[in-house]
Amino acid sequence: MRQVFRIRAMKRLIVIVGVLIGGSAVAFAAAAAPLTSIRAIHALSNAEASQRLPVAFEATVTYYRGSENTLFVQDGDTGIYVFAPTDANLVPGDRILVRGKTHGSFNPFVIPDGIVLLRHDALPKPVATTFGQMIAALVDCRRVTVRGVVRSSDYMSQTRVSFLEVLTDGGYFQATVDGGDPSTIENLLDAEVELTGVAGETFDSKLQVTGILIHIQSPADVKVLKSPAGSPWSLPVTPMDRVLAVYHVKDSTPRVRVHGTITYYESGTAVILQDGARSIWIETLTRSPLRVGDLADAIGFPETRNGFLNLVRGEIHDSLKEAPVKPVPATWDTLTPHGNDSPGHHYELVSIEGQVVTQVQEAAQDEYVLSTGGKQFSAIYRHLDGPHQAHKEVPLGSRVSVTGICVLENSNPFLAEVPFSILMRSPADIVVVARPSPINVRNLTVVVGMLLLIVMLGGLRSWAIERRVRRQTTAQAALERQRSQILEDINGSRPLAEILEGITQMVSLRLHGAPCWCQITDGARLGSYPRETASLRCVEEKILARKGPPLGVIFTGLSPLTKPNPRESEALSMGAELATLAIETRKLYSDLLHRSEFDLLTDIHNRFFMDQYLDIQVEEARRNAAIFGLIYIDLDGFKQVNDLHGHQAGDLYLQEAADRMKQQLRPHDLLARLGGDEFAAMVPVVRNRAEVEEIAHRLERSFDSPFTVQGVVLHGAASVGVAVYPEDGATKDSLLRAADAAMYAAKNGKRQVAEAEVLEAPQEK
Repeated sequence: MRQVFRIRAMKRLIVIVGVLIGGSAVAFAAAAAPLTSIRAIHALSNAEASQRLPVAFEATVTYYRGSENTLFVQDGDTGIYVFAPTDANLVPGDRILVRGKTHGSFNPFVIPDGIVLLRHDALPKPVATTFGQMIAALVDCRRVTVRGVVRSSDYMSQTRVSFLEVLTDGGYFQATVDGGDPSTIENLLDAEVELTGVAGETFDSKLQVTGILIHIQSPADVKVLKSPAGSPWSLPVTPMDRVLAVYHVKDSTPRVRVHGTITYYESGTAVILQDGARSIWIETLTRSPLRVGDLADAIGFPETRNGFLNLVRGEIHDSLKEAPVKPVPATWDTLTPHGNDSPGHHYELVSIEGQVVTQVQEAAQDEYVLSTGGKQFSAIYRHLDGPHQAHKEVPLGSRVSVTGICVLENSNPFLAEVPFSILMRSPADIVVVARPSPINVRNLTVVVGMLLLIVMLGGLRSWAIERRVRRQTTAQAALERQRSQILEDINGSRPLAEILEGITQMVSLRLHGAPCWCQITDGARLGSYPRETASLRCVEEKILARKGPPLGVIFTGLSPLTKPNPRESEALSMGAELATLAIETRKLYSDLLHRSEFDLLTDIHNRFFMDQYLDIQVEEARRNAAIFGLIYIDLDGFKQVNDLHGHQAGDLYLQEAADRMKQQLRPHDLLARLGGDEFAAMVPVVRNRAEVEEIAHRLERSFDSPFTVQGVVLHGAASVGVAVYPEDGATKDSLLRAADAAMYAAKNGKRQVAEAEVLEAPQEK
């Protein structure tokens, strides 16, 4: 389900990127004859489709979901995807006329300028297809029928969409069914069905096919060919340690049903049931409210994941009968396997005490590293209520008791001392037993006595210790100074590459001069990179982003003769955190700078930037005894565009107007939107007023050609006014007033001419 939403979000991103393609492609599309059939569009290569060729074709709607701008149309045996407006109000069978432009993607698709409903026709006859044809995209965007067995189903009440996973000869595919209610899918598990819908694909970020997705408009398009033999909830209870007995490698595995108490629930991901000493991890997409501590039944397909026994594609039925499981008191030795006689307690509810060594609080989870008996483990609480849930602070050094599910990193019971983690259900599962003891007089007395004894036993030993402490203190102070300098540089103007190199130098200092470098994702490799890394023991740490994929990786190369040390991970983690802060801060600054200087609608400079630039230009002209021109532009009749055609049409008109005016300016000239329908152009390099007036004339004439906005032809015009420094003003404000006054004079002149023509018309008649 999550993958489906990511795919649709990616489609929107692809469409947005396509809309922003440069002006040269627009000019090409305007000159080309429109393509009048889907077959002609489908025959284009992606490179050709990316030129935004004009189209005007008729086709029949086969699927439409306005909330996601998803529209599939078909004509004959060829279909195509159209990025539809959300208010189109189309239904399958509508015959429509689509005008717009092509764009490149997995296959060519269309972004429409307008959609006209012609009539309602019969739907294209669906073609029977196979898994092989769909995965090869041979029936892409076409209406198809396919048969299979429903292996899992889930209903999203917010969007009233059902998600099915269907098994057919060749493999699994996904299907979405619009409309209906939970009752429309509750009896589909294990049923043989015939689905009718539009064939599509799922993709990764490189538009490589990762699976099949069929879009189904209505539950009526899901036909049950053969109902299951009986309800899966009537299956006999299978002991948890025997569920694998029905496993089949050809994926003809039947469902099994297990029974136990819910000890862990992560909505949309997993449920753990425990029955005595037996417990099992169940992967499920359910988001129904389940209560930890209730008896429940689960059905699903047995499978081993990473060596552990799981149920996959699970469904859960909560009996609402409380039967809480008492956590097993445990120690580090009892939770890690020690051979076949002591297999541990994986996936069981346990409680264990330890001392908090460190804690890491992230958006998705809180992790507490605990120490007991000189050995460490992690207690993890995932924020099941969302990333904004409050964190629970536990003082470092506190002795705590944690309750949760024991999760091993390796399932082999013959491996001694297998690492494990405790997966907590809520913040209440970690309880402070004893807070860290403060320093007291007795402890200070003991320390002073020990120091005096050491001094008495040998001055040489004390001198050596003092020297080592001084060296460590000096190194720590240098490290802290370097870290503070990096934090200052992050908020300053120092280049990002230099900051990242400074971070690698700091990590290298922490690791006694070991070479350290970082590789930025899709970017440079920075730092001290050794020529031969094969002879080193390389340790790495990902530079994580707050959202999205990692930003890069930071490395260090150590002698293979040295043993792994916690200091290595600490140093790399500190460096990775600083690198994350540096990269994301710089990205945020660049974005804020652009937003402060550019108009978000037209992507040209805004009034704030123009005011600053005009101040600078006045100073330079005064210093060099030069002249420059300022042109004020006001769009005529813009209010009528908004009133007659809506604000969306007005926005598109402003964008096209800005593009046209930019094309009339020279590379060193500057165009800015002052607000509403007012623009200004700075002409810094001119020899006389005539040159400025010639450019102003070009700007005014750029509106002679009609505008086509959302299928409507608009005739635009603009009034311009010119001011020249220092002839019309020697300050920024005086120049703006002069240009504005000249513009209004031109606008009034047009109005007077128009009124005179109206008055003269009857006399001529």
